[in-house]
Amino acid sequence: MDARLMNIEPTDADRFPTLTDHGRRMLEFMREHPAAPIYRNQSGNRLTATEVDDIRQFEKTIRQASVGWPRDGLPAWLPEFMARTFQTVPHYRGLGSPPVNFIDLPTVSRADYAGDIAAFVPDHVELTRMINFRTTGTTGHPLLIASHPAVAGRYLAFHKRAMDRFGIELTHGRGQVGVMLLGFQRRCFTYVSVTPTMDESGLAKINLYPDDWKHPDDRARYLDAMAPEVIAGDPISFAELLKLPMTHRPRVMMSVSMTLLPALREQLESRFACPVLDIYSLNEVGPVGVFDARAGGHVLLQPHLYVEILDEQDKPVPPGDRGEITVTGGFNFCLPLLRYRTGDFASLSFGSDAPVLVGLSGRSPVRYRLPNGSWINNIDVTHALQSLPIPHFNFHQYGNGEVMLRLNASAMTLADEARRALLPLFGTAGVHVGVLQSEDKTIQYTSDLHGAME
Repeated sequence: MDARLMNIEPTDADRFPTLTDHGRRMLEFMREHPAAPIYRNQSGNRLTATEVDDIRQFEKTIRQASVGWPRDGLPAWLPEFMARTFQTVPHYRGLGSPPVNFIDLPTVSRADYAGDIAAFVPDHVELTRMINFRTTGTTGHPLLIASHPAVAGRYLAFHKRAMDRFGIELTHGRGQVGVMLLGFQRRCFTYVSVTPTMDESGLAKINLYPDDWKHPDDRARYLDAMAPEVIAGDPISFAELLKLPMTHRPRVMMSVSMTLLPALREQLESRFACPVLDIYSLNEVGPVGVFDARAGGHVLLQPHLYVEILDEQDKPVPPGDRGEITVTGGFNFCLPLLRYRTGDFASLSFGSDAPVLVGLSGRSPVRYRLPNGSWINNIDVTHALQSLPIPHFNFHQYGNGEVMLRLNASAMTLADEARRALLPLFGTAGVHVGVLQSEDKTIQYTSDLHGAME
């Protein structure tokens, strides 16, 4: 019987069904190194031998597949996917038959999932193998995500597809640490694991916050000792990483959440002498796109993900116009997506090899009123700040029109430069800079003004 059903603490045999002596030694190496952090949690891949083989084949298929659909049509796979979802998912079965026209299907949002995620899980999913985890809920809707070990194992296929675009081929395997995931939060889920599809190369999630270490200097010592081929994180953890005297140079770095400003990416690439990939990824959807300046935006990565750009009435906007990114399909068989509004905004163009999200901005776009009474988009604020290596910020406009830029404490040395960058937009009397109190995720753009969300 599954240890979780008996309320018994899982063992390494439960967490790593295919673990060999090589993998066991890797786990011990990461856990017991003299400079190791305080690992506060335990996790594992939970993959069976059959699932490992399936994921290897999945990766080959994904890296070779084309991404896209006809400019004026739907993907060939979509009608069957919609019909199957209506048959097997309680929420959609309750709606009756699928609509004749796809655009007549009502959209869903994070709020719908937060209200009853079980209604969106297909009947046939094996509940004892499911993984459930909570997202941070920056939009006011903390969310329990339905997933599966095989789904988690598939993420690497899309990350490798993103690397393929830049000529990066991973090589680490047995006896080496492949991936180091970084956080920088007061509370962070941390653990060690191995990746069976990479011959049990090591994987670890660490928290760079000093409280998670026996000594703050151990952070650089540990990273150098582990020598990961890939370092993944977000702008906040990367900004902290830049402060550490780490000498190791990874093959590639991946930023997987929040807006990565160009100046910070350039700092990282200069310091660590490797490419820094900006991955647009959501817990509900997985890796969606990778930024490629040559393509003009984030190039889509998933062959079975259809992207619409919608207005507030669920209607597609004209080509090239901005709207809310809305997705259908995906690779998480525990949570099939039908017109899921992501809360993120962009326009869509068709590149030479895949569709491209242009001008991507997270969450609802916010307008800001200038002293002359005209309005600008929050993207104009991002553009004004893009030359500064700011890891994270909140930008707010008060009811009197004055604005406040809040920076995390480590970026306050840039306060004067940031204020000067905003003066041409908002004038000398109305720009203030303060400290962002939380190191965790926050809503980036906010306003008290009526009409700011139009």
